[in-house]
Amino acid sequence: MVRAPCCEKMGLKKGPWTPEEDRILISYIQRHGHANWRALPKQAGLLRCGKSCRLRWINYLRPDIKRGNFTREEEETIIKLHEMLGNRYATVMDIYTS
Repeated sequence: MVRAPCCEKMGLKKGPWTPEEDRILISYIQRHGHANWRALPKQAGLLRCGKSCRLRWINYLRPDIKRGNFTREEEETIIKLHEMLGNRYATVMDIYTS
């Protein structure tokens, strides 16, 4: 069984996001949430792929993203977790952020 493509590639915008697109995505997610990333671009009125919207939200627009350098305490915690768990960065960060 083959999964349908997430979007029609024709007519989609690629490249850097504009501030207006960011505002549209933020506004839509604040009002409706992000239950279905594949349907979100069409519902929000964006000419982007669902994957692009998801990555933009997760990596840049989420209000709880911590920006900047780690504090000394945060560094020590991450180093201790690395000593315990090794190079499983996702597991280290899951424990660290919880």
